[in-house]
Amino acid sequence: MKQVVVRPAAAADIEDAYQWYESQRPGLGEELLAALRSTRDLVLQHPEAFPVLHRDTRRALIPQRFPYGLFYRIYGDTIVIVACMHAKRDPRRWQHRP
Repeated sequence: MKQVVVRPAAAADIEDAYQWYESQRPGLGEELLAALRSTRDLVLQHPEAFPVLHRDTRRALIPQRFPYGLFYRIYGDTIVIVACMHAKRDPRRWQHRP
């Protein structure tokens, strides 16, 4: 069974996005978290289905209305989420994360 590890920088990305959406409309941040969970579940089911963008890092776009992607690496049975980035952000921003 695969497991997911969320790096601290990715957790901070998610928290920032959650806070921003909650400030726009109460409950919207919760909708973002639900969309992220759905995307995480897809990654767990089919980790190699998403494209490699840089070296061994893949990106799973969130299919709902939120323009974000989960950036992750596969290490055996472990999925390591290294970033959760808005699609309009500089794509190189996450590349130097461990």
